[in-house]
Amino acid sequence: MKTYAQMNAQELEAEYQSVQLKYNAFKARGLSLDMSRGKPSSAQLDLSMDMLDTISSDRKLRTSAGMDARGYGQLDGIPETRQLFAEILGVDPDWILIGGNSSLNMMFDCISWAESLGVMGSTPWAKLDKVKFLCPVPGYDRHFAICELFGIEMVNIPMNSDGPDMDLVEQYVSQNESVKGIWCVPMYSNPTGITYSDEVVRRFAALKPAAKDFRIYWDNAYCVHHVTDTPDRLLNIFEECRKQGSEDLVYEFSSTSKISFSGAGIALMAASERNMADLKAKRSIQTIGPNKINQLMHTRYFRSSQGILDHMEKHRALIKPKFEAVFQALDRELAPLGIAEYTHPNGGYFISFNTLPGCAKRVGELCGEAGVVLTAVGATYPYGKDPEDRNIRIAPTFPPVEELELALELFCLSVRMASCEKFLSA
Repeated sequence: MKTYAQMNAQELEAEYQSVQLKYNAFKARGLSLDMSRGKPSSAQLDLSMDMLDTISSDRKLRTSAGMDARGYGQLDGIPETRQLFAEILGVDPDWILIGGNSSLNMMFDCISWAESLGVMGSTPWAKLDKVKFLCPVPGYDRHFAICELFGIEMVNIPMNSDGPDMDLVEQYVSQNESVKGIWCVPMYSNPTGITYSDEVVRRFAALKPAAKDFRIYWDNAYCVHHVTDTPDRLLNIFEECRKQGSEDLVYEFSSTSKISFSGAGIALMAASERNMADLKAKRSIQTIGPNKINQLMHTRYFRSSQGILDHMEKHRALIKPKFEAVFQALDRELAPLGIAEYTHPNGGYFISFNTLPGCAKRVGELCGEAGVVLTAVGATYPYGKDPEDRNIRIAPTFPPVEELELALELFCLSVRMASCEKFLSA
């Protein structure tokens, strides 16, 4: 089979007409399929339903420390829940702060507090002339949205195969006091699926920021979300920071949003003792404490870090066939034509797909017109501006496999149409 680059104009025109006929047939079916967000499917949510049985009116709702979980208090979370997630993240339980159901909410709070109150006594960012954040790209659109809301200038940092371009990161962080943070999804990164190499993690731990209030926002959302039999391994950044005496550099975040219930899970963050004292002082004004009944419910159900890992094997059984369906479709329909590049992650929730330069928006338009909703094209870059108009985030977890395969067939037709149009207009 010839690639599109090898075809002459007559062959490309014939290909375009053939693909357009198939596309129009799909469009006439009036489909309505959603591949826009990385959401757990209903079958995944069903896996945790027995958790609800751990709480009942005839069971005492007391924590291991004897506290009544129905009452106020325990700002940092109940002891057994902090212990559970300390095991997952590999930190001391005293370094764990339990939140509500959303780690994104905790990230937002950290930025909001830094803007209005500063970090460990530093000047509040809102009083500074300029604040910058480094943003590995392609990346997570909701990280970028937080910065945009607060007027924080975002700087693109290219992602390499082992993580962000650390030469650029080190240059910006060490030389520019206005650089206050960097967003990181270090394991199965959103959307590329890349896990940061040991060398990248060590270089993060060894950063020498010009700004004393610089922090690494380490969004470890997918730390137990493996898809294959050969999962990635992520170096513990706090252990590396301890070797450098730089523990205060990092805020680490995670949650059970894609482990238990996406709308009723548990969020958490890990931070050094000094950072934790600063964060808890601010949080104590904001709340008397999160939902301890939910914490107790999760802890009784999972019991240990191994319990969480065992539970995630059930998720893997549901998710793996969907990732395989994506790879099979892309390998069959697009790879031989030389018009696509895409990642093959060992875990996480996404596949990063690159069209030919200048084609991503057109693919999004074609899919939308025929009833398949994708993540907004450009969303994986700050301000929604993909400089090459190439990247599309594929989120395969939510639809049933049958619907996913249908959506992928249309997606591949749309990529072929947009690619033909590019070659024919050259």
